[in-house]
Amino acid sequence: MYDVALLIERQLTDLDADQLLSLHEGLDETVTYHLLLPVDTSSALLASSMSALGGGQIVSIGDADVIADVQDEMTTSGQAELDASAALLTGRGQQVTATLTEDDPVQALCALVESTSAAEAIILTEPHVVREFLHLDWTSRAKRALDVPTLHLLEHVPFSAQAP
Repeated sequence: MYDVALLIERQLTDLDADQLLSLHEGLDETVTYHLLLPVDTSSALLASSMSALGGGQIVSIGDADVIADVQDEMTTSGQAELDASAALLTGRGQQVTATLTEDDPVQALCALVESTSAAEAIILTEPHVVREFLHLDWTSRAKRALDVPTLHLLEHVPFSAQAP
C-alpha cells in the first residue's frame, strides 16, 4: 500500500485528477489518496459580514444565528467540494479517503501524514506569490514540518505550464 496525503485548496478538476494519477503510474503497490480540504469559517464570517454591510444591511458580528448560518454554509460547501474531488479519483478506480478540517491546514496535513503513514504529501493550491516569496505558504511550512517528500502543484494548471 502506497499512501499519499493530498492537501487541496478547493475542488479538484478533471485535469487535476489526471495529473495526480500520472504521478503514480507504474507503481506496483496500490495507491490510496487521502484528501484533506480545510474550511476557514472565521474568515468566511468576516467576508459575509462585510458584504452584508456593503449591501446596506447591518449584521452584528456577534449574532449567534448569523455566525452559525455562515459556518454551516461554509462547511456544507466545503464538504460538497471534497465529495466531488473524491468522486473524481474514485471514478478513475482509485482508493480515496476524504477529510474536511477547520484546523490549521499544515498541522492537519502533518497529522494526516502521521496517521496514514503517508509516503509523500502533495499540496495543490492556486499561486500565492507573496506567501511563497516569504515562505509562509502551505508548502514551505509543510516542508519544514514533514519528513516525507512534499510536492507543490498549481491547481487547474497543466504540468507543462508549471515548469520553471
